[in-house]
Amino acid sequence: MKTIPTAEAQPGHEDLTLRIDGRQPLSAEVVAAVGAICDSAEDRAGQARIIVQVSGVPQTSWANELTVSLVSKWERALRRLERLPATTIAVADGDCGGLALDVLLATDYRIATGSVRLVVPVESGATWPGMALYRLAGYGANAAAIRRAVLYGTPVEAADALALQLVDELTDEVPRALSLAAERAGAISGTELAIRRQLMSDASVTSFEDALGVHLAACDRALRRATTEVDA
Repeated sequence: MKTIPTAEAQPGHEDLTLRIDGRQPLSAEVVAAVGAICDSAEDRAGQARIIVQVSGVPQTSWANELTVSLVSKWERALRRLERLPATTIAVADGDCGGLALDVLLATDYRIATGSVRLVVPVESGATWPGMALYRLAGYGANAAAIRRAVLYGTPVEAADALALQLVDELTDEVPRALSLAAERAGAISGTELAIRRQLMSDASVTSFEDALGVHLAACDRALRRATTEVDA
């Protein structure tokens, strides 16, 4: 069987493509690949879309060579991806765990085939306690499918992933779904998307009074942009 590269960044005319193979262990190379795609997106001043292709689950004893330092760099790279001034669209196929699950949960819009299963990897008799658990809990810590995944590594089947909004759509027509998602995202500025994403993320942990000033500042920014477009 041909080995899928752990990560591969391919700049295109409009889109940037990142390919993540969840069968492979975490390495400095995959951290660098995510960093490189983030660099490319930022260089395009919010005009890029990132298409992330994810599949595969870790092999046995995949964490043997890991260090906390490397895991920290990986989590920071994912946080950077999550906050980019660019739309990130994931395409998931088959079993997705480890690196594949980590990246999938850090994207804006998630397309999955009907064969998809989301898998929290088990290492040394326990599930891996990375930030994927944190992101999964945000979709419903009391949901049975998520609880089983976090505690026991039980795969989240495609139907449950859709019902819990871990993926946005299930389809057997991935190219069409990807085209529609990219078209929808194309009308939105990446920089403005990043602002809206942050406002939405902060809403659950910020009081109305504390949030008001930040939202008013965003409204002022939007009004200034609208005035500039009219004058142009």
